[in-house]
Amino acid sequence: MERLLYNSATERRATMELRVLRYFLAVAREENITAAAETLHVTQPTLSKQLMDLEAELGKTLLIRGNRKIKLTEDGMFLRKRAQEIIELADKTEASFKSEDEFISGEVYIGGGETDAFRYIAKTLLRMRENHPQIHFHIYSGNGEDVTERLDKGLIDFGLFVGSTELKKYDFLTLPASDTWGLLMRRDNPLAKRSSISPQDLLNIPLLCSRQSLLQNELAGWLGYTPEKLQIIGTYNLIYNASIIVEEGICSAITIDGLINTDESCLCFRPFKPGMSAPLSIAWKKYQVFSKAAGTFLETLQQELRRQSHET
Repeated sequence: MERLLYNSATERRATMELRVLRYFLAVAREENITAAAETLHVTQPTLSKQLMDLEAELGKTLLIRGNRKIKLTEDGMFLRKRAQEIIELADKTEASFKSEDEFISGEVYIGGGETDAFRYIAKTLLRMRENHPQIHFHIYSGNGEDVTERLDKGLIDFGLFVGSTELKKYDFLTLPASDTWGLLMRRDNPLAKRSSISPQDLLNIPLLCSRQSLLQNELAGWLGYTPEKLQIIGTYNLIYNASIIVEEGICSAITIDGLINTDESCLCFRPFKPGMSAPLSIAWKKYQVFSKAAGTFLETLQQELRRQSHET
């Protein structure tokens, strides 16, 4: 596997291997070799042989071949995840080289947790594209663990982190904002009559909680009792789908203010009291060699933060 991914002997060999990974991903997506061959514009026998050669090289069975549908084995599912990361990184690298022109162009990849403070990123992107319209950007949304993984693997240039994330291994900027935690609930919930939510209010009610372990650690300190006493019936990664569950009256959700628009909605948000806030930081790998596009984004963000600090 390592030889396949990292130790290509020649440029031609490396190109072939990326092509085979793209073939494999197409089959995994289509779940049918004939359909995948059509999307790839290759013949079915050619595609079948490439896949068999890949399995032989890895010494693993990747596909379970049925009459009409192909399923991935456990090894196949592992390769699909790794292949997607490799292809993304290869495409990102190629785009960076192609952008080395007289004018600044290229791609910027940004990951982040859900937060209304993403507006800082949006304003930076607006200013950057006013001066460099050939720069394109790609946004990845996920919790802190997801963003950290992609940042460490080089799949994104920057990560926006919510909360007291361990950032020692990164360079980072602290944004002049913080998020407010509270409870998202239906308006007909008895707690909706209150202006704020106390730790005792959360006892004995069904709750959804973010999967991010960071929240659970901070929540434990705010509660004053162990989170095990809470009636957490489920977890979520991103709040939008969780809000639909709240709308149906199944439970309430611990979340950040401003993520769900509760205007003209059956939902409402009430902040925790005493207040529970989370700092916000945008980070990148130490000693990172940026593409021109990513470097321009960081420079524009720093200028935007300086401008806002002078205005306040």
